[in-house]
Amino acid sequence: MRIIGGNFKGKKILDPQDKKTRPLKDLTKESIFNVLKHSNKFSINIENSIILDLFSGVGSFGLECLSRGANHVTFVENYGGVLPILKKNLSNLKTERNYRVIDENLLNKIDFKKIINKCDIIFLDPPYKEKKLPIIIDQISKDKILSNDGIIIIHRHKKEQDQFTKKLRILVKKEYGISKILFCKLE
Repeated sequence: MRIIGGNFKGKKILDPQDKKTRPLKDLTKESIFNVLKHSNKFSINIENSIILDLFSGVGSFGLECLSRGANHVTFVENYGGVLPILKKNLSNLKTERNYRVIDENLLNKIDFKKIINKCDIIFLDPPYKEKKLPIIIDQISKDKILSNDGIIIIHRHKKEQDQFTKKLRILVKKEYGISKILFCKLE
């Protein structure tokens, strides 16, 4: 895995040693950033954005955002098998400290307002079998942490049939291999 664009383009991203974490593949990541750049369904500029990367894993999505000029990225991850790798990937960038790593379990009740005020992009990449994703999205909506023009990007297995809140509107849906990416807006 590597960073595919921006200031750190080509920089290697360390992989986890176990199979409990599913890193975001380069092709999927490239597709996400193409949609972000070219979609007419929403207007998001990564540069100067505030990003919340939930279930960060090794940090592939957030690292890409930092490389492309994001103002700040908050990484939330608590799996001990991957947290040291995430921190090592961040330290390998040798960049200013425009990020924060939070070691917290998102599946417990979480108060997002304590983590972040408003963000432009929330990236959700939970384990494919995770069924509590709608609860997390409801909490995001309740805490009102997404900016008015902000979007939520959800990475799931393409066969997964999540039942999301009616406040979540899917703007773009893309499928790549076994995954699907949903670009969503809260109403």
